[in-house]
Amino acid sequence: MVNTSILTLDLSDNWLQGEGAAAIAEMLKENCYISAVDLSDNKLGVEGAKAFSAMLLENTTVVFLQLSGNEFDDRAAKYLADAIAANSKVEILDLSYNMFGDKAGEILGTAIAENIGLKELKINWNHFHSQGAAALAKGLAANIFLKVLDVSYNGFGNSGAAALGEALKANTVLEELNVSSNRILVEGALHIAAGLKENKTLKRLNMTRNPLQSEGCRGVLKALQANSGTGIEILDLPDIPMNKELSELCGAVKILFPNLLLRYGGNVKLEKKSQLKAELWSQPKVVANSEN
Repeated sequence: MVNTSILTLDLSDNWLQGEGAAAIAEMLKENCYISAVDLSDNKLGVEGAKAFSAMLLENTTVVFLQLSGNEFDDRAAKYLADAIAANSKVEILDLSYNMFGDKAGEILGTAIAENIGLKELKINWNHFHSQGAAALAKGLAANIFLKVLDVSYNGFGNSGAAALGEALKANTVLEELNVSSNRILVEGALHIAAGLKENKTLKRLNMTRNPLQSEGCRGVLKALQANSGTGIEILDLPDIPMNKELSELCGAVKILFPNLLLRYGGNVKLEKKSQLKAELWSQPKVVANSEN
């Protein structure tokens, strides 16, 4: 609580549960030096979510918070949403590999709309489907700070994709969006394409592992073709058979945007820990000076 040398705290993959989370949260209410916290895979549950929500309403130092794999469900979402809506200091939040459902999507979507600090949110590998997915997307439409959003490995489907398409029309900040493995069909792809046609800021879009078929991929590519001001630099599409029409369209898009990196199938690794976290914890740790 009074240490002034430790800047990053990694207690991941233990068994802290709610009681341990409460102890850490109380410490972070007083400590004003720790800026990065990793409590992933600790079975924190609802009590842990409640404790960290209270902490985030007081702490102004933590900017990186990793809470993936903690069995957070729809009940926990209420507490976390309160913190997300009110806290403006956390810039990177990882809530992946939890148990959020559609109710949580509605609650968290409202909080995301109100948040003024988050720059990166990972909420992949949860259970957001049509209604909850749409609510999350609506929150994105209203947010003017978030730059990176990962909602991969959920179940957005066509209705969630439709809401994402509308969000892309309104959002002028988001730079990276990962919607891979979300059961998005042709119809959903065309909704996202409609958003891409108007969006100027998105730089990377990952749509791999969705059954878009050739028609869905063509829709996305035609949207880029019609948007001379698109910011897309990297586009990951599913690995599908390349027919003549699609091949010609790819060629035409590449001529328009010679710097565009267009990939089919990608090489997405199923890594539970984010690359960002790996980079963060690879930095030299700050330790107290010692005469010994």
